Amino acid sequence: MKNINKTMLLIFALFFHVSKALVCHSCPKCGNLEVPYPLSTNDNCGDSRYRIYCYDGILQFKSSGGFYYNIHSIDPDAYKLIIRPPQIKRKSCYSSDLSLGGLRLDEHLPFNISTQNTVMLLNCSDNLINSPLNCSTNSLCRQFEEKMEESSGCKNTLCCTYLKDSAMTSHMIRVRIGGCTAYTAVVNLKPGDPFETWNYGIELQWVPPN
Repeated sequence: MKNINKTMLLIFALFFHVSKALVCHSCPKCGNLEVPYPLSTNDNCGDSRYRIYCYDGILQFKSSGGFYYNIHSIDPDAYKLIIRPPQIKRKSCYSSDLSLGGLRLDEHLPFNISTQNTVMLLNCSDNLINSPLNCSTNSLCRQFEEKMEESSGCKNTLCCTYLKDSAMTSHMIRVRIGGCTAYTAVVNLKPGDPFETWNYGIELQWVPPN
């Protein structure tokens, strides 16, 4: 009987410690989005290296320059999340993160920009005409300029499109005065996908904790 009681106490203690660990590791939902481990919205849950932010029910990712991007979705099994591209200011063709040089990730943190992003640079200088980017009249960015109201200020300027691949820096989408002043991106774009089905966003991936 004593052995049975000891076994029960041991099981209870083990269950208590496992439950406590799970509680410490899981963060509460932010709005409609779950916050899976290792992502962390405060010091009491998740892993502090994977910090994201919850403000008024909106989950956000903070760039190294201090700009906050709203998180659209999270796929914990693939270690990926999708952030919304910054707004393009009406009639100016300037991204709202232009003053910070666009999207920049801290290279010391376990996040990077995935290779599933088709990036469209808008209001570019003529210096990009001879670049390896697609700056032709058939470039996908032309469809964006023509059909999206927020890009109306970008019409009749040079735009270029490229697939963010492994040969490029995985921590930056750059915009600047004298280069391109605005951008957007589409995730998992396949050849021939109709414009109405484009999934606007920037996919980030993280390295799982050891």
